[in-house]
Amino acid sequence: MGSNQHQESDRNGKGDRRLIASVAVNGLLTLAQIAGGVLSGSLALIADALHNLSDAVSLVITLVARRIARRPPDKVMTFGYGRVEVVAALINYTSLILIGFYLAYEAVLRMFEPREIEGWTIVIVAGIALVVDAVTALLTYTLSEESMNVKAAFLHNMADVLGSVAVIVAGSLILLYDWRLVDPLVTLLIAGYVLWQSVSRIGAAIRILVLGSPPDISTEEVVSQMRGVDGVRDIHHLHVWQMQEEANAVEAHVVIDDVDWEESDGIKKRIKSRMKDRFGIRHATLEVERYSAVDHETRTYGHPQEQDRPQGRMSE
Repeated sequence: MGSNQHQESDRNGKGDRRLIASVAVNGLLTLAQIAGGVLSGSLALIADALHNLSDAVSLVITLVARRIARRPPDKVMTFGYGRVEVVAALINYTSLILIGFYLAYEAVLRMFEPREIEGWTIVIVAGIALVVDAVTALLTYTLSEESMNVKAAFLHNMADVLGSVAVIVAGSLILLYDWRLVDPLVTLLIAGYVLWQSVSRIGAAIRILVLGSPPDISTEEVVSQMRGVDGVRDIHHLHVWQMQEEANAVEAHVVIDDVDWEESDGIKKRIKSRMKDRFGIRHATLEVERYSAVDHETRTYGHPQEQDRPQGRMSE
C-alpha cells in the first residue's frame, strides 16, 4: 500500500470511529431525554429527543454509506459507489423535513391543550443533552466538509445543540414565570430551524441524482471555452454532470473541419486540458465529427432522443 493510500485509510478509519462514537452517545442521550420528557411533561424535551434519535439513525446511515462509497468500480457499478453518500444525504434531509413537520404539528396541538410541566427536570436533562450534543457536533465537524452525506449528519447535530439551548431557555422561563406556552413555542422554533436547514440543502443532493449540471459551473461557459479551442468548429450534444459530489464530468460531440481530421487527437487533448484547468473537470468524453457529416439541425445540449424539440442550432 502506498503512502497516500495508507494516509487515506488512516483518515477514513478515524472518521468511522468518530461516527461510531457519535452513534453510541446519541443513542444513550435519546433514552435519557425521552425519560426526562415523560417525567416532566415537556413536549420540547421529547421533541429534542426525537430529533436526537433521528441523529443516531442518520449517523448510522452516514457510516454505512461512507464504507460502501469506498468500494472500487466494478462491472455492475462502473462509475463506482460514490453516489451512495448522496443517496444517504437525501435520506437524512428527508427525515429532517418529516421530523420538522411532525414537531410543528405537535407544538400547535399543545398550544390548544397546555399541560403541567416540570421546569427543573427540563433544565437538568437539556443541560446534559447540550454537553453531549456539543461533543457529537465536534466529532462530526471535521468530517462535514468531506461530503454532503456527513454534512447532513452534522446539521442534525447542530440542530440538536440549538434545540438543547432552546429547551433550557424554555425550562428557565417556566421556573421563573410559569409561562407554559413557551414550551410549544420553543418546539416551533426547533421545527422551523430543522425545516430551514434541510429544505435549503436537499436540492443539492437531488440535483446530483437527477444528473443536473454542477451548480458552480456554467454550461454556457463550458461551451464557449470548448468552441474557443483551436480547430473546433462547433460543439453539440453537450452533457455536464456530477458523477459524485466532488467529481464533475463532461461529454460532447466536437465538430471540426474535414481538413483538420488528422489533428483530431490533438484537438481533444487541448479541450480536455482546458476543461481541467478552467473548471476542474477531469472526466471528459469527446466524440469528434467531420463538419461535412454533421446534422446541422441538432441541439447544443443533450441528444435528439432526449427531447422532442431542438433547443439550439449549430453555428454555420
